[in-house]
Amino acid sequence: MNMKFAIAPGAWGIEDPANPDNPEWTRVLDDAGKSGFKGVELGPYGYLPTDSVILQDELSSRSLKVVAGTIYDDLTGRENCDALLKKTHDICRLVSKVNNENDTIFLVIIDAVKDIRNNTAGHPELAVRLEPDGWKIMMENIIDISIIARNEYGVKPVVHPHAGGFIEFRDETEQLLNDIASDKVGLCLDTGHLYYAGDDPAASLIDFAERLEYVHFKDINPDVFEIAVKQRMGFFDACNRGVMCSIGRGSVDYKAVFNALDKLKYNEWITIEQERDPKLWKGALDDVKLSYDFLSKTAGEIQQ
Repeated sequence: MNMKFAIAPGAWGIEDPANPDNPEWTRVLDDAGKSGFKGVELGPYGYLPTDSVILQDELSSRSLKVVAGTIYDDLTGRENCDALLKKTHDICRLVSKVNNENDTIFLVIIDAVKDIRNNTAGHPELAVRLEPDGWKIMMENIIDISIIARNEYGVKPVVHPHAGGFIEFRDETEQLLNDIASDKVGLCLDTGHLYYAGDDPAASLIDFAERLEYVHFKDINPDVFEIAVKQRMGFFDACNRGVMCSIGRGSVDYKAVFNALDKLKYNEWITIEQERDPKLWKGALDDVKLSYDFLSKTAGEIQQ
């Protein structure tokens, strides 16, 4: 198994490109390169430069590649369709122009956190489920996004189950895969979100192997997670309180995860995330270094 680790701007708290608390994008790229990573995700569109020539120069100077872009938005309404498709074109046009040699580039598709689901993140038994008409619209929007990404730009579309959105829990992921064929869209599974949803991350990678295209790594601080679930804390509130920690210091069994990926002969990028309050971005460099070092060591042990 060839391990290729990338990092996402979310590790510095970047969720809204206009947030005045964000660090400069140059700092994020500098930190990514210093930490040993060879790839980065684009993050929210507009945070990194949207001029492909400028972006390519900045990446090349740090020996980095863009591995994915992300649509994080409300996927459940027809009124949002035009904006979704425009964003799809913008993101895919940019990532497809940035030189990544022969690597696959992904478009990660996420149904955004909803008020009605936010406080039941991690509670499959309590969460309000999307009614059938809304689900049908969401599936249509995902298909439209995926066709643009794959057919017009050669970008591989993957859906990312996410805490607080309407694709979060195992039954919702299974319904998604039942409704949309594998030639349209694959899965991006995130170990942290799987754990948050009450699933075993390593077992889930095996269970969904036929549709697994891309992987995100997170780790969960068990003490903060227990409080967050007990108090029905909103997902990003929990992130701001430190529910995400550096890889290897939380509850996710990464030896089991690596063994699962080794069994699957997974050879695509693995992107590390650690959502945080952007006001606390100065702690990101230490955390991402810890994560990279732990993962490199653990991967080496598995491959021996």
